[in-house]
Amino acid sequence: MNVLTVDNTKAWLERFADKIETNKAYLSELDSVIGDGDHGNNMARGVKAMKEKLSEEDYAQPEEVLKDASMALLSKIGGASGPLYGSALLAMSKQAGQDSADLHAIIKAGLEGITKRGKAEVGEKTMVDVWSPVVEHLAEGTVTIEDVQDSVEATKELKASKGRASYLGERSLGELDPGAVSSGFLFEAMIEGEIIDE
Repeated sequence: MNVLTVDNTKAWLERFADKIETNKAYLSELDSVIGDGDHGNNMARGVKAMKEKLSEEDYAQPEEVLKDASMALLSKIGGASGPLYGSALLAMSKQAGQDSADLHAIIKAGLEGITKRGKAEVGEKTMVDVWSPVVEHLAEGTVTIEDVQDSVEATKELKASKGRASYLGERSLGELDPGAVSSGFLFEAMIEGEIIDE
């Protein structure tokens, strides 16, 4: 595992933004089945603002990158996703300020930021169902793209009990959770950027 630096943190978040942009229609399509159909567009608007912000500034520390990314997402993403991603990155920024080499602690802080804000638990078919296994894998050593994709895929088998998808009850079974899918892109981007050695 590698230390978070200004350069690799920026590259990671920019790669995440590109994945969201590429998959914007797919994310909204998933969301139109179990949500209100705007996850892709909301996320794309947020990551565009984030990329613009990150390209304007010169940063001295990785936590500054994460903090600005958090603020950009909070201000531009509508719905539940903005506060959740914003809270995650803000918590990660605070943790990175204490130790930018402890990726497990940084991602765990992000997960805690999400659960505090969204009150979701594992098994409720939300982004927590991807963040939590990633934290567990990191505690054991490392996480692979396959691990991330397995966690995303596993949300199909869960019945939604949080957010708009919870209104569907049993009908949410067999569908992927859009927030879990976008979180999967975040971690895939991190692994591809070699911040985490597979």
